[in-house]
Amino acid sequence: MTEKSFFAGFGGQGIISLGQIWVYCGMKEGKNVTFFPFYGAEKRGGIARAGVIVSDEEIASPLVTTPDSALVMNADSLPLCENSVKNGGLLVVNSSLIKEEPERKGIRTFKINATDIAERIGNAKFANMVAMGAMAKLTGTLTISDIEAILRDFFPPDKHKFLSLNVEAIEAGWNAA
Repeated sequence: MTEKSFFAGFGGQGIISLGQIWVYCGMKEGKNVTFFPFYGAEKRGGIARAGVIVSDEEIASPLVTTPDSALVMNADSLPLCENSVKNGGLLVVNSSLIKEEPERKGIRTFKINATDIAERIGNAKFANMVAMGAMAKLTGTLTISDIEAILRDFFPPDKHKFLSLNVEAIEAGWNAA
């Protein structure tokens, strides 16, 4: 199994953090991983993208040019994501913020109200974790069976107060998918 994924949104949505957590989970599940972030110079509001690969096999290149799956968290990133995903690939759309319909044919599209679900949990900033849960289930890349322990290892102790919200958001995304 090799899953090449692309995450895109704007700065402040946790796209880079999502990519880091995604590959950390893959490593903890014993898989090979790569993480290739890209973000604008702005602190918030600029573009944020991450190409990630999780594989049972050795990975030759960290570049994700034609992803198997893509997560798009904002409307400005929709054209890039829908045009880059491979034929038959998966496009996961944060329908809370993206009202346009993808135009591309030949791909599977899944809409998730990631921001709305995160707000119901307690904070819209957890939309990236909702999306992570959905992507994990839809792609079959991560099992998330031991997600709390993995996140406890990933986050520094001062962030552990947010563990339960992160876990709840990931599980909500998994269940929504």
